[in-house]
Amino acid sequence: MISPEQFEKEIDLIIKNAIREDIGDGDHSSLACIPKSAIGKAKLLVKDQGVLAGIEFAKKVFQYVDPDLKINLKMKDGDLIRKGDIAFYVEGSSQSILKSERLVLNAMQRMSAIATKTAEFVQKLEGTKTKILDTRKTTPGIRAIEKWAVKIGGGENHRFALYDMIMLKDNHIDFAGGITKAIDKTKTYLKEKNLDLKIIVEARNIQEIKEILRSDGIYRILIDNFNYEETRQAVDLINGKCFTESSGGITLETAKNYAECGVDFISSGALTHSVYNLDLSLKAV
Repeated sequence: MISPEQFEKEIDLIIKNAIREDIGDGDHSSLACIPKSAIGKAKLLVKDQGVLAGIEFAKKVFQYVDPDLKINLKMKDGDLIRKGDIAFYVEGSSQSILKSERLVLNAMQRMSAIATKTAEFVQKLEGTKTKILDTRKTTPGIRAIEKWAVKIGGGENHRFALYDMIMLKDNHIDFAGGITKAIDKTKTYLKEKNLDLKIIVEARNIQEIKEILRSDGIYRILIDNFNYEETRQAVDLINGKCFTESSGGITLETAKNYAECGVDFISSGALTHSVYNLDLSLKAV
């Protein structure tokens, strides 16, 4: 995984680019009718229910736009929310509040939706050892805040990007000429480049799992699109030699069944690519 320092850089880039995109050469709506000296106050009003996420991100946005803005928190990331709750108040330059408004809302609405979906998976997996993982199926440009939301919802982050972990999937295996060749070439590459990256290998059937197990140093086997019985067979065959991960169309309805097969992880792109934003508003007080 990427370091905390790298993650903070990603967050900073998201904020800088989003503000550039939204404000351009000026918020002319506000500049036209609100004096620069005007002081205002607004509240973050919850109009939905779920898990709140993005409070800490919002603080960073307000700080970036105007360090003099004052935020009075009433709730925190990870809190359960319902219609009518007030998450925070922000006070200071009215122009600054309006400059920040859309980015704060867009981010918090999406992050809260992701945290809510993740929490639903976590609840389904209660009583098992299985953890829910996100994937790289994220919105381009805002991966960091989406993965942050997964953590807030109680899930775990998979690799952040292509550079922080090796994952040999079906196309890598086929292009490389097979599983063993792909693994051997990967180990040689890592040694030559002096890289210390974990290796995950995808398996499409039991025979491929047997082949993967003939190689040492595999961190996790991705058991892809197996049914329940095949998944149990795979877990028994792997027998703790490495971590196991189920993936491939796993839903809230089927997650518990896969967990009961004994896998260590379930990964789901649905955490980030199939959510509906929670309804939040920033209203003048």
